Amino acid sequence: MKKLKNKVALITGGAGGIGLATAKLFLEEGAKVMLVDVNEGELKKIEESINSKDLAYCVANVATSKDTSTYLNTTLQKFGKIDIFFNNAGIEGDFHPISEYPEEMFDKVIAVNLKGVWLGCQQVIPKMENGGSVMITSSVAGLKGFKGLGAYVTSKHALIGIMRVAALEFADRQIRVNTIHPGPVNNRMMRSIEKQISPNNPTEAEKGFEASIPFGRYAESQEIANMALFLASSESSYITGTTQVVDGGMLLL
Repeated sequence: MKKLKNKVALITGGAGGIGLATAKLFLEEGAKVMLVDVNEGELKKIEESINSKDLAYCVANVATSKDTSTYLNTTLQKFGKIDIFFNNAGIEGDFHPISEYPEEMFDKVIAVNLKGVWLGCQQVIPKMENGGSVMITSSVAGLKGFKGLGAYVTSKHALIGIMRVAALEFADRQIRVNTIHPGPVNNRMMRSIEKQISPNNPTEAEKGFEASIPFGRYAESQEIANMALFLASSESSYITGTTQVVDGGMLLL
């Protein structure tokens, strides 16, 4: 039997590597999926390539209350309910030491990574089915520091606080809330970070990251999607308020 049969999943950051991999997996497991992203062009390509009546999308900026209401209402109008909320949208920001970090970029990272998750929890969870599941994408950077990524690290640490409060506040409805903490993932975000660290030789930065991972490689988006499926399914029915790490052992070093 499919693990998400008759379930409706809402995924922010749906045009990114993790969001897309998760959407495909959830569809395979029987869910109806609403993808949310600011990148309309990518969303259209995804819709055309998957071509499923169980997939829809909404263009929205998660950092605004108005757009959060838009993607929430669009999902409810299209599919009638929400069982699973993958609060996944995020950006990496710039690579600078704290003393040189641009204030405008700090504000942007906090708006998307932190306020966007907060608004999602504030508006979406109260409309969810009892017994639902919420996953918030944090990072290994939510559990340790990384030089040059102060805004990103700050935002990802803060998500643990949101998760723990939401897990308590919605426990009476049996809604589970957990964070997922990927290590470096083989996708666009890491290409951006590598290029910022080593503009002339991004491969050098990639090798440096790989050397810090006991498994010796980046995660694939599918491996993060597998964790999201576990948390979305009934297999994690008694798991809430936890930090789920998918990092190839990176935090061991």
